[in-house]
Amino acid sequence: MTDNASTAVPEGAALSALLNEVGTVAEDAGRAILEIYETRFAVTEKDDRSPLTEADLAAHRVISDGLREIAPQWPVLSEEGQDIPFATRQDWDTYWLIDPLDGTREFVKRSGEFTVNIALIHNHEPVLGVVWCPVLQRLYAGQIDGEAFRRDADGPRTSIHVSTPRSPEETVRVAGSRSHGAERLNAVLERLGPHELVSLGSSMKLCLVAEGSADIYPRLGPTSEWDTAAAHAVVRAAGGRVTDLDGNDLRYNTRDSLLNPEFLVCNGDPADWLARLGLPDAA
Repeated sequence: MTDNASTAVPEGAALSALLNEVGTVAEDAGRAILEIYETRFAVTEKDDRSPLTEADLAAHRVISDGLREIAPQWPVLSEEGQDIPFATRQDWDTYWLIDPLDGTREFVKRSGEFTVNIALIHNHEPVLGVVWCPVLQRLYAGQIDGEAFRRDADGPRTSIHVSTPRSPEETVRVAGSRSHGAERLNAVLERLGPHELVSLGSSMKLCLVAEGSADIYPRLGPTSEWDTAAAHAVVRAAGGRVTDLDGNDLRYNTRDSLLNPEFLVCNGDPADWLARLGLPDAA
């Protein structure tokens, strides 16, 4: 594995150029996914009983090959790649973290709510992220100290920013999971007051907060680091926060497990939102 300890992450225009190249890789992976999406594909189960399709593996190959071409100095950690022990990963300052097909359950249900996620992690933080929605032909992207933007199909890119926090009297727009944890989320939202829930699959939920279409996304259930990293970078660039339920920013590759804690994506001070939601759960 490449020793990347002394390899600097580009800044400014150079990082923007890298972001564009990564966006192209994500779109290439999306094309490979859609080729299989339009067929009668087979579904198998991984050890954790999550679904796996040939589309996951095809996208993994496209992304891994593409990233090795544009930035071979950094290792790749993928949901569908080899199991890399923490003894190796702990020495990585900079690496790619990818989910080749986030929302496989939505892919299997043919809801269209799945994404390609590619993030660059540096010093345990996402500094660049691309989220490509193959069915919608929509790209979300962002970089540290730069803008976050959305681009639909072949249209122009549009800068995005999180919304202004709402008062307790206003209706809060909440992004929620299509497939996980609805019962507990509903119990928490009862404490919030007026709200409307928008249910979606995959990392699109974080992107709703980034673009100001939702105010918060409380995730009260299991996720892995590759599920969140790319959209986390977009949220950061858009002025939002992704924190655990103690208000600490999510960090990556800090321990053996690649599972995230439960978290909140929000448009303002996380402490204020966590208090309004009664999180961590009130006794």
